[in-house]
Amino acid sequence: MAVLKPFRGIRPTREIAEKIASRPYDVLNSQEAREEAKGNEYSLLHIIKPEIDLEQDVDIHSNIVYNKAKENFNKFLQNGWLVQDNKEHIYIYAQTMNGRTQYGIVGGASVDDYLNGVIRKHELTRPDKEEDRMKHVRINNANIEPVFFSYPAHLELDRLVKEYADSNVPEYDFVADDGISHHFWVVKDEKVTKRIILLFNEIPYTYVADGHHRTAAAARVGEEKRKNNPNYQGDEEYNFFLAVHFPHNQLTIIDYNRVVRDLNGLTSGEFLKKLENGFCIEEKGTDIYKPDKLHNFSMYLEGKWYSLTADKNIYDDNDPVGALDVTILTKQVLAPVLDIKDLRRSERIDFVGGIRGLEELKKRVDSGETKVAFALFPVSMKRLIRIADTGNIMPPKTTWFEPKLRSGLIIHSLDDHPAKLY
Repeated sequence: MAVLKPFRGIRPTREIAEKIASRPYDVLNSQEAREEAKGNEYSLLHIIKPEIDLEQDVDIHSNIVYNKAKENFNKFLQNGWLVQDNKEHIYIYAQTMNGRTQYGIVGGASVDDYLNGVIRKHELTRPDKEEDRMKHVRINNANIEPVFFSYPAHLELDRLVKEYADSNVPEYDFVADDGISHHFWVVKDEKVTKRIILLFNEIPYTYVADGHHRTAAAARVGEEKRKNNPNYQGDEEYNFFLAVHFPHNQLTIIDYNRVVRDLNGLTSGEFLKKLENGFCIEEKGTDIYKPDKLHNFSMYLEGKWYSLTADKNIYDDNDPVGALDVTILTKQVLAPVLDIKDLRRSERIDFVGGIRGLEELKKRVDSGETKVAFALFPVSMKRLIRIADTGNIMPPKTTWFEPKLRSGLIIHSLDDHPAKLY
């Protein structure tokens, strides 16, 4: 059964929480982070994207960048912008988007649960990105950003969480620039805390929704610390990492799309001809076309939108992974036609979250940065759980959850003594 541990969160003061809160490190590039943090010395981006405080040509994986993260984290602590709670708590983090609210339980997830498969994943990680996050965790001795988990909806647990939120004033409550509302509570009622933990222990498995690299990095750092501690007991804070858990029926997955830099030496006509093997192709003109069902794709090429509907003989809906549209696109187009066989490492393909809209795909192609773009129909939460439960792995960049967690509302120290950092 899944473990949920209370901890002494490191949090911003109420007055500056909105200024500290930022988008996650991996949804914006360095230049976007520079712009977003401009004029805001409180932004967590100074810690999670510390290159914004260095020369623009700095190698973002160099030691100077990680050291800058530690320096900035220490600065936030010394200035009193981030303060650690006196007692261990469970926390509640809710988000409202388009009139819908999802309620997350914030607590320490167990390294052992990750190693033993109680925490289930649906994507592989890239070694370079995993190592990057490990360095960030090591040098700060903290999980600066939470991971985004889901669990099978539990009627009593979910009702208890919502009732507590409805009957208590949130610690933080603000609307971000993107229109998404963020609400955060510290659960100070010990009876409620104990009940939440007890009910959570009835959850058989949790699922990594967003943050596979952060999850893997946190678990590996925990393992390292165990090996380096001859007096290891198992209850040390580094055996847990920061996670926000949402019931599966409250979450929304949107499309995660692809852009490709070239046509592998083919002309547009030759490329379209090859696509006829496996797809019914319909030209849609210059107006943006969005897929309206599974196995239907949108493609943008040389100023025109196309509908691509996969032939039924090229997939099997009984195959959890093979029936995914990302798998169909890879096996039918990306690998055999465009010669992109390793999506995790190829520099000829990029991935665009659906929150940016299909206009972003059009922009990438029209600018000449890429040659062709593909939009996909979103994966369901039910299919994600089925894949994770069967031990299968989705292709890279299959799911995009929205809204994203805001980073900076809470931080988890791995030794519970952040003052040791400076």
